[in-house]
Amino acid sequence: MAKVLILMGSDSDFDVMKKAAKVLKEMDVPFIIDVCSAHRTPDRAKKYAEEAEEKGIELIIAAAGMAAHLAGFLAAHTTLPVIGVPVASGALNGLDSLLSTVQMPPGIPVATVAINGAENAGWLACEILGIKYPEIREKVKKKRREMYEKVLEKSEKIKKSEI
Repeated sequence: MAKVLILMGSDSDFDVMKKAAKVLKEMDVPFIIDVCSAHRTPDRAKKYAEEAEEKGIELIIAAAGMAAHLAGFLAAHTTLPVIGVPVASGALNGLDSLLSTVQMPPGIPVATVAINGAENAGWLACEILGIKYPEIREKVKKKRREMYEKVLEKSEKIKKSEI
C-alpha cells in the first residue's frame, strides 16, 4: 500500500518530481504519482486530499509552478503532512512558487523545500516516515553514512592532487 502521494500541478513538473520518486523507490517506500491541478481540477485535488488517509497515504508531496497553490490547497483539505516543492517556471523563475508555497496561514502548514528541490522532498518524506517505520529510518542512516564516506574519499583525492 502506498505511503506517499506525489502530486504535481502539470506534467511539465515531472522532470523535477521524478527525483522525489527516485528517492522513495531507492528507500523502498511505496508511492503514487499523478498530475492534479488545484486550479484546473480542484474537485479532483480536493478528493485526493480528503481520501488520502483512508487509502493508507501518510504523507503528501506536492509540486507546482507559478501560482503554486497545490500544496496549500491539499494541506487545507487534510491533516496529513504536506511537503511543497516550488517549481521554477514563468517570468519569476520559481520565486513566485516558493513564496506561495511557503507563506501559509497559521494552522495550515506546508513544509517547503528549495525551488526544484524534489530530491530533498523525498528525503524529508523518508525522515518523517522513519519516525514510525524503523526500517526506513535505518535506510536513511545508511545512505547518510554512504554520503559521508564519499565526501571523505573526495577529500583524500583532493589532498593527493597536484596543484
